Amino acid sequence: MTVQAMAEALSLTPLCVPEPDREVEGGYIGDLLSWVMGNARSGDAWITIMSNDNVVAVAVLTDVACVILSEGVTLDERLRALAEKKGINVFSTALSSFAVGAKVAALL
Repeated sequence: MTVQAMAEALSLTPLCVPEPDREVEGGYIGDLLSWVMGNARSGDAWITIMSNDNVVAVAVLTDVACVILSEGVTLDERLRALAEKKGINVFSTALSSFAVGAKVAALL
């Protein structure tokens, strides 16, 4: 399933979508960045409440398909521009990490 199709199915708010055709192959939920670096896989939809420069760096390092910011977290313009530059798809949702994770799992 593409990032764009997943976002539409889950009514996610797009914040930065430079690669809408990227395939989502799995999911990972985590806020401890060092743990995510060691456990998220390429193609995952990474769900987190973190919203800082290091999230973009970890997303690049792990090659996740997208980042989903849960619980209404968003990006400031500087961080949105950084994500765009690095080719990182980022979405937001008001849902909890648990709720959006369950929905991603049901889709995949």
